[in-house]
Amino acid sequence: MGSHSSNYLRLVSYTKILAFHVNHGRHLDALSLFHHLHASSAAALDAFVFPLALKSCAAAHRPLLGAAIHVHVTKLSFVSNPFVACALVDMYGKCVSVSSARQLFDEITRRNVVVWNAMISTYTHAGRVADALGLFEVMDVEPNASTFNAIISGLSGLEDGSFKALSFYRRMGEAGLKQNLITLLALLRACVDLAALNLIKEIHGYAIRNGIDPHPHLMSCLVEAYGRCGCIVNAQFVFESMSTSERDVVAWSSLISAYALHGDAATALETFKQMEMEKVQPDGITFLGVLKACSHAGLADEALGYLGRMCNDYGVEATSDHYSCVVDVLSRAGRLNEAYEVISGMPVRATAKTWGALLGACRTYGEVELAEIAGRALFELEPNNPANYVLLARIYASVGRYEEAQRMRREMNERGVKSAPGSSWVVYQV
Repeated sequence: MGSHSSNYLRLVSYTKILAFHVNHGRHLDALSLFHHLHASSAAALDAFVFPLALKSCAAAHRPLLGAAIHVHVTKLSFVSNPFVACALVDMYGKCVSVSSARQLFDEITRRNVVVWNAMISTYTHAGRVADALGLFEVMDVEPNASTFNAIISGLSGLEDGSFKALSFYRRMGEAGLKQNLITLLALLRACVDLAALNLIKEIHGYAIRNGIDPHPHLMSCLVEAYGRCGCIVNAQFVFESMSTSERDVVAWSSLISAYALHGDAATALETFKQMEMEKVQPDGITFLGVLKACSHAGLADEALGYLGRMCNDYGVEATSDHYSCVVDVLSRAGRLNEAYEVISGMPVRATAKTWGALLGACRTYGEVELAEIAGRALFELEPNNPANYVLLARIYASVGRYEEAQRMRREMNERGVKSAPGSSWVVYQV
């Protein structure tokens, strides 16, 4: 009796250590401890241990070990345990395939909402939101907040899913379910895409009333959401309400980007200086906001300086978006040859946005030779974009080269490229 009790207490102690490793992302340590428990424990492992081990298998991408655990829990008849079943579905979805996870899901006879949520989340994480919605509609148990959160998050990540995400948010409220931090974070992304400022304020108010607003992640997202929707005063207010320790790189970058978006380059760059003084390490998104501020204000030399500092001082790898900002500011300043040199020296392939900035400036400054180079690059990148053909044709016409302009028109017709009519959209707040 004493020996059994001692082994049980030892297992409980090890399970706590295992949970600590998993919760702190130390998955290899967790799997090493699980192997030790499985090989040497006098007490049989219980259903609390296996979900932890399976979570680490998923995080560390250990499909073979996960499959071996699946065989073991099947022999122990633990698959009927909803937490074990949930962990198995998650592991197969992340380590093997979504179809394998679905096959296992279909084989589970006793499925509670936790198991359903695992499969729905597997679909949304894989970008198969339509399958997640289909599964949601055939649930034979009541969905909970986690179910709706998975759907809202998946819809918010789609190019055309923001309105549907808002619809599910309303549907969640109608079901009497309380929104939590995960709901608000997922919903804010949809609000930004739709520029739904009133709903952002609604989310902010809900967070305050329910004690969610002090969470640093939510505060950073609110700074970004307010800034991108044109409410710079609210963005600054939320940022200033955060403590110094809570102002992480996301919060600082969001505020810098908000100022840059509204053309306040001086404040954006001053904010970056404050960020450096606070010893917060900037990342690529931070420098993208800084370079956009330089671009909006026409600070070409400053943009080149920040690009150099980004790479040399902070070791941040420049992407095509960073180079696009530098090319844009150089092009706006009429320094077209320098802009072309930046494009030629880029370690990554120049995007249509980068070449487009150069082509647009070529029209402004009447530079035909570089316009031809930029135009041909754009024809390869965007063969069906009529704007590139029309712009190059206008550049030819502006310098009296009408035959080349007509040739551009003919080339459009031969490729079947047609100009799209103008359009606009409006968001109704009911």
